[in-house]
Amino acid sequence: MALDLFAGIPVTDYTAALAWYERLLGTPPTFFPHDTEAVWGLAEHRYLYIVQRPDGAGSAMHTVIVDDIDTRIAQMAERGLEPTTRQSYPEGMCKFTFHDPDGNEIGFGGVSP
Repeated sequence: MALDLFAGIPVTDYTAALAWYERLLGTPPTFFPHDTEAVWGLAEHRYLYIVQRPDGAGSAMHTVIVDDIDTRIAQMAERGLEPTTRQSYPEGMCKFTFHDPDGNEIGFGGVSP
């Protein structure tokens, strides 16, 4: 089964959100569908996007699982972003949660050695 995923995040201030997500993800967007939407390719056929939509801003909740969680979190810290929470789970799993300026929740999880 083929799988494509576009996970959307509504934001109030597109310009401010664009800068914040570039810092979070460490890269500029992969493409811009229109003037108030930006899309990042996270993996093949898997995308995260922001779109200016003030009426829904602050309600997104997404978690991205990565192989290199400690490296990713360290890189985010180097770019000036710290998680708001850190959760530990059995088997060494952990989740770091960030909140964008609107309060949208973006988590990064993985196994921490």
